[in-house]
Amino acid sequence: MGQGLDKAGLERFAAVAASHVGDDRVPGLVALVAHGDDVHVEVGGTLSIGGRPVERGSLFRIASTTKPVTAAATLTLAREGLLDLDEPVDRLLPELANRRVLRRMDGPLDETLPATGPVTVRGLLTFTFGFGMVMEMFMAPEPWPVVAAAAEAGLATIGPPQPDAFVAPDTWIARFGELPLLAQPGERWLYNTGAHVLSVLCARAAGMPYDEVLRSRVLDPLGMRDTGFSTAEVGRLATAYQPTPDGLVVWDPPDGQWSRPPSFPDGAAGLLSTVDDLLAFARMLLRGGDPVLTADLVREMSRDHLTTAQRERGAPILGGRGWGLGTSVVLEGPWAGAIGWDGGLGTSFLVHPERDLAVIVLTQRMFDSAQASAVHTDLQAAALAAVAP
Repeated sequence: MGQGLDKAGLERFAAVAASHVGDDRVPGLVALVAHGDDVHVEVGGTLSIGGRPVERGSLFRIASTTKPVTAAATLTLAREGLLDLDEPVDRLLPELANRRVLRRMDGPLDETLPATGPVTVRGLLTFTFGFGMVMEMFMAPEPWPVVAAAAEAGLATIGPPQPDAFVAPDTWIARFGELPLLAQPGERWLYNTGAHVLSVLCARAAGMPYDEVLRSRVLDPLGMRDTGFSTAEVGRLATAYQPTPDGLVVWDPPDGQWSRPPSFPDGAAGLLSTVDDLLAFARMLLRGGDPVLTADLVREMSRDHLTTAQRERGAPILGGRGWGLGTSVVLEGPWAGAIGWDGGLGTSFLVHPERDLAVIVLTQRMFDSAQASAVHTDLQAAALAAVAP
């Protein structure tokens, strides 16, 4: 158990948070550092430019910070015996049996090879099952055929979260099953889509919609009452902003895509949450999984599952990190051994089990690149420095 947080270090943490707040920078934020039983929260700015002040209980779109929560939900079903991490998904998702694989990721949809192995639950969690985002597809002069087909099918799996763009889960998996994979199962790390498939897999394994799976297995046991795929309390939700050369522009207003239940509960990037709900999730991981997971499952979730080649191919998005089960794993530097993941709409979540330390930063400014912006890395550095010797 940790020894608490240093007073001077917390003053520095507060100063760093304040330095990033501004209408032309980060309109508002909630930043938390927790070490042992010591918790410190900084709140600053407004929910929208010129709007109401941010509060500790304000809601933010956590985007891909959703992924570790979905991984935990999947692992609870493994704990219950409703699925096995190394079984092919064919039993629950027959739409994904007998996969075909593109000869070239950017090639025609009809130029394929048979898959050399099945899609497994572990492959979905580790993002190595053969389909997802790579940076090359965003730099292509024309959309790759598979990217265009995924968009036309309403899969909404390539690009930022789009609750309104999804089709219903059974339709989603049927249409996804008609597309070839981008790579052979196990060949490379491909971002995002594995968590979408898990949303359907978990629902079928538990016999209930995915939002109910998440509520019953993770959110309710941890007291995460403010976390969900939509909210009727739009006055608590921050406006999402996108940075442009001309300044911040509204990307999604409070009464936008997260103000109504989605047709597809998006386990990759669809959750809204608060800093205290995410602290409850962090403490579950720090305390060995109780009451949601076992210590063995937390360890399995938290170790790097990637080969060197898989990490190298995913480097533009991974940024030097490894990948466990639905979460990144920091491999080197002062945060080595930490797990967590960032949300491209402006959030970060980092948990260091050995240091008994968690840092959560919630903003409404979308990232400028694939890596977290300075407000997150600066606050993480300040939090680490605030840990009392």
